[in-house]
Amino acid sequence: MENVSHVRVDHHGVLQRIDGFGFSQAFRRNELVRALPVAKQREILDLWLSPEKGAGLSILRLGIGSSPAGSPYDLMTSIQPEDPGGPSAPPRYVWDGDDGGQVWLAKEARRYGVSRFYADAWSAPGYMKDNGSDSDGGKLLPEWRQAYANYLVQYTKFYAREGIRITDLGFTNEPDLTVSYASMRFTPAEAAEFVKVLGPVAARTGLKVVCCDAAGWARQREYTAAVEADPVARRWVATHAGHPYVSPVDGPLPTDRPVWMSEWSPDGTTWNEAWDDGSGYDGFAVARQIHDSLTLGGVSGYVFWFGASRGTTRGLIQIDEATATYRVSKRLWALAAYSRFVRPGAVRLSVAATDPALKVTAFRNAGGAEGSEVVEILNTSTAPVTTEITTRPGRATAYLTDGEHSLAATPLAGLRPSRSLTLAPRSLTTVVVR
Repeated sequence: MENVSHVRVDHHGVLQRIDGFGFSQAFRRNELVRALPVAKQREILDLWLSPEKGAGLSILRLGIGSSPAGSPYDLMTSIQPEDPGGPSAPPRYVWDGDDGGQVWLAKEARRYGVSRFYADAWSAPGYMKDNGSDSDGGKLLPEWRQAYANYLVQYTKFYAREGIRITDLGFTNEPDLTVSYASMRFTPAEAAEFVKVLGPVAARTGLKVVCCDAAGWARQREYTAAVEADPVARRWVATHAGHPYVSPVDGPLPTDRPVWMSEWSPDGTTWNEAWDDGSGYDGFAVARQIHDSLTLGGVSGYVFWFGASRGTTRGLIQIDEATATYRVSKRLWALAAYSRFVRPGAVRLSVAATDPALKVTAFRNAGGAEGSEVVEILNTSTAPVTTEITTRPGRATAYLTDGEHSLAATPLAGLRPSRSLTLAPRSLTTVVVR
């Protein structure tokens, strides 16, 4: 008799709330998109943001800061590029209404229904730092803390002028690394101290403070622990966020506040459109990383790095400037399998699978008993797996993502809670019950 695996959703086992899934187009990557014909721009926007045609991404991460103009990592023009005359001098802010193309994308995202905008700074302006440069690490000078906090909040006010409400604000990106482009160092203790300056200013504008986007998940634990150990700092941090470049998501952060995986794309040396080629930067690898972030890290938000870039990018889409065309990787469809169906406000549910080859997560979207239920099943086996899945009653559709399919839909018969389906080898199956 054929072995049948079982997947059963526990509707009473409520885990973390989901804030959403997102991406970034910092470092002027929007300029690549806007150079394309208008019809192709719309196609890319649909792939990112449409919950019917694409991924339905719901968080946009914006880059605050500056690098030397014309460098490969040029973020944007600073809103205060020149020293106004010291930390106590009246600020002299400037605004070009474009912000390296990020305003354009934010307005487009809003039209698709995005309401979560996370603005994060790579560095303070060089004159506020001990190395005098936006780049190459360096530290924020203590006397500039208040001016830097004001600068960050002013950035969000400029976006408000453009009709975009920034919801989340970060003051540092990878404070544990020194790199040749925009970067700035904070120790965990220094980050906790700065939060106490930024928090009250941000709160007056209704902003949620995010800390600290460390480059490694293990290192982020130290930043989170430092904030949580200080009752004043803890008061002001709404979300703890880290990156799994230096060390992977292998467990929760030491906080009961929401946690985001706020930037990641896999390492690699070529543009790759494959679903499962063993490279580590194919679609299957991204699906596995999303699963681990949700289950091991307990993340509420998942933000991929570039939505689109050029050349050997490991982003979701590759743009060819010479031919004014683009190509789509399976990484996008791995992310879309989650982001299209698991919407902001959903909760993750406990789920049990008898076959260890199946990596399973389950979710209930907002709406109480009327909210849809979503089950994500990543079959890591090289063989098909016959599975009986028990969900809530309702009409169900299975969406298959593998080497040949990108969210290919197949209705599952009937309204009963238990259904049988065969999972393709090395595939991601999304079951949606309405």
